[in-house]
Amino acid sequence: MILSTKNNFNGFLSGILLAIFTGVTCLGQDCEPGYVLNPVSGNNSIEWDKFPEFSLPFKIIYSGPRFGDTQSRPLKHGFSHIAAFSGPEPGSLPRQNRAVLWYGVATSSGQQPWADNVLRSPWGNDTAVYRSYWDNFANTVTDVDIVCLDIERMQREDRDILALKTNAAIPANYRNLSDADFLNTYKRDMRWWYTEAINRLRAKGVTASITSYSDVPVRNTWLNITANSWQDWRTNPARTHYLTQDDAGKIGGSFFNALDFQSPSPYYYYGYDNPIGKDYLSYLLFNIEANAAWSDKPVIPFIWMRIHDSYDPNTPLIADFQAEATAIFPFFSGAKGLWMWENPFFPGDRQENYGAYEHFIYGLYRLSEFKSMFEGAYQLVIPQSARDHMEQQNPVWRGVVKGEEILIAAQNPYAADNQQTTIGVSYQGWSRTITVTGKEVFLCKFDLNDSVNSSQPMLSDAYIFPHLANRELNVVLSGVNGVSDVDFSLTNTKGQVVFQKKLKANAGETRETLALPRLAAGMYFARFETFKQTITRKVVVNQ
Repeated sequence: MILSTKNNFNGFLSGILLAIFTGVTCLGQDCEPGYVLNPVSGNNSIEWDKFPEFSLPFKIIYSGPRFGDTQSRPLKHGFSHIAAFSGPEPGSLPRQNRAVLWYGVATSSGQQPWADNVLRSPWGNDTAVYRSYWDNFANTVTDVDIVCLDIERMQREDRDILALKTNAAIPANYRNLSDADFLNTYKRDMRWWYTEAINRLRAKGVTASITSYSDVPVRNTWLNITANSWQDWRTNPARTHYLTQDDAGKIGGSFFNALDFQSPSPYYYYGYDNPIGKDYLSYLLFNIEANAAWSDKPVIPFIWMRIHDSYDPNTPLIADFQAEATAIFPFFSGAKGLWMWENPFFPGDRQENYGAYEHFIYGLYRLSEFKSMFEGAYQLVIPQSARDHMEQQNPVWRGVVKGEEILIAAQNPYAADNQQTTIGVSYQGWSRTITVTGKEVFLCKFDLNDSVNSSQPMLSDAYIFPHLANRELNVVLSGVNGVSDVDFSLTNTKGQVVFQKKLKANAGETRETLALPRLAAGMYFARFETFKQTITRKVVVNQ
């Protein structure tokens, strides 16, 4: 369990309690929000003034639609900066409230090889033309607090870089290099171009904090997160991107060192109705936790209230419960802010209900009621990595401890609308069970000096790996309050028991490796039974 402000994520799985049995709900302090949201009913409107005014101790940048707002209303409702200006802005905004997303860093200097979307080449560019363009831009942001470079002009994978060797537009002296030298030279020279844009800003006296859109050690990569272990994601340099490496392949180098904070872009690529879309919360938190594991630089993710248009041409807004969770959970995984982005061409002539935006604002408001928990020294409690949540598809909870209090955020992203989910939460000797309905976001503060609400031993959760088994099966049991006896059995699709064993679930996490008998290939069901509950997991035996 994480007990420090630095996200080292050496946590163990403690206290995830699924609603297979009826748990005891313990109410904490200040659980009910002081304001209840009545979402906007019309189209193309955000009703800022119906929210109480509030603030948060984070950098939260608003780059969303304004709908005629000329009063800088986001700054009165949780946001610290505005990057989509309206009315007399930005001239009317103090420096500390101004942010700029710099589009076209690589593409606004004419027909250059770097700007070519096919080539994305660092060679043969007119350096003087680029520097002149960057210098002119620098003159416009000398009085800005945050600048984010939106560059996005590099070949991302080794296979794409090597494909350039057959392109006649690449100078022959580079195409004649060995594959290894070609890769290393491309990556080195591409880092130079990315860095040079920042260098020109600094040379012109720009003192703003600088970041670069999505250019982080672990880039957004939804489909292969569970292919690698959490240990691998946070320690294997092969999982990091070359832009953020030095010439030796370690995190650092000229470009990464020039950035003041990290800006991953965990947009939701799939609608909630898509089976993959239900992993939205673990995907969001993975991008924060993975990048925090590689550097102490603050993590301020880009977020979007839409389903990414790469997969849905209509680019609809996300569900309300997703928006509210997106406003709350990042800070429990260590984020130091959020950058809310919107396509600058939306809404245009589109007519849409922007209730998702109001649910996001409402999430910020709910968090603001506990903002003192995030001020000064506090500790994050992360019982299970987001990567493991994605694999196990179980409820997510996170905590923040300050003094003698703990603030808990919890959600079951996989729940049916009216499903009751009971979740065990714990910190050192303190534990509670909480209950959430459907996909609601639980947010509540507890006194750590309160006595534990139950001393009865309970099995919180059970899972197995690998799901594709052969001769061994690894079992992980999570328990609360002492030792629980667990009857384990493995049955085939006919209901016949083919293997069984007595297990014990200790408080916290218990791991055991079971040697299986020789079994026919096929589907089996692993059952974990106590006097009060049964948990079933699927297993595929592959001989």
